[in-house]
Amino acid sequence: MNDQYYDIERRTAIKEEARMFRRKLISYEQAEIIYSISHRKIRDLAEAAGAVYRFNDVNVRINKEILDEYLERFRLPENPNVKI
Repeated sequence: MNDQYYDIERRTAIKEEARMFRRKLISYEQAEIIYSISHRKIRDLAEAAGAVYRFNDVNVRINKEILDEYLERFRLPENPNVKI
């Protein structure tokens, strides 16, 4: 019986995580989780990308699509000579 409860709890957590990845506007805390980058670095990158929406001093959101496009500029081209 406990296994079924755990599975339902885990599924609910996974659905919430998936919903967070689909959102267009995310908070700094959500961006830290999604990108695995510190708060200060996320703030700097989002501001440089022009992806910050300030609704008031407390409610600040990042446009995930704009930030993703900005981060793609830093992607290194594929190197076929690298052995894994």
